[in-house]
Amino acid sequence: MKCPIPRLAALPLLACALPSHAIELNKDFTLDVRVTALSDYRVGGFSLTQGDPALWLDTTLVHSSGLFAGVFNTNVNFGTRARRESDYYAGITRALAPNVVATVLRIEYEYPHDSQFNYGEWIGTLTAYGATLGVKYATDIKPFGDDRMITWVGYALPLPYESLLDVRYGYNDNKDDIYAAGDGSRRSTYRDWQVGLNKRAFGLEWRAAYIDTDLSRHECASVFGYNDVCSATVVWSVSKKF
Repeated sequence: MKCPIPRLAALPLLACALPSHAIELNKDFTLDVRVTALSDYRVGGFSLTQGDPALWLDTTLVHSSGLFAGVFNTNVNFGTRARRESDYYAGITRALAPNVVATVLRIEYEYPHDSQFNYGEWIGTLTAYGATLGVKYATDIKPFGDDRMITWVGYALPLPYESLLDVRYGYNDNKDDIYAAGDGSRRSTYRDWQVGLNKRAFGLEWRAAYIDTDLSRHECASVFGYNDVCSATVVWSVSKKF
């Protein structure tokens, strides 16, 4: 199974569970090009576009050995000069057994015109029979302090008519007590979750996802500068793979 999926935080299961196509360059290499339009760009439950739409362009070169590398671009807006995110990633996906796949990758995130937010991250996932266990680890990531670790579990349930139901639950640990509540208390962790319904139709992949966190509006504003970018929302998206 070829399933690198650099956007692990946002669309963790859809590309693996629904059939898709790729451009065959030769017997060893394929090229995946995916364009996605979303009503909001959410990572870990919070918005990187202040609730505004986003457009993704993701290009992945995949080798038959399971090695892959790619580039991802999107618009962002979190109240600074940064208006674009460019990600560069490489990794490997291997089948450990029938219906059991492991993936390890490294991503470098860059924000032109605001390089203070640049950082790198390691991601590992293990997927078996529709269930996924994942972990992400990053250092020197602003505004989250020196270290951040995210662990999550997810499950994809295929439905009739090329449809899919997916769920995800994440635990975000920033090591430092950066989330400040209105009563003066602070904490270093929060939780996020989402439930998505996916459907392939007219050559496109459609998705509606309910996304939320357990951060209060005060805690959200204490880190992200806005009190509404961590609140519950429904994100709509449509994706085309070439």
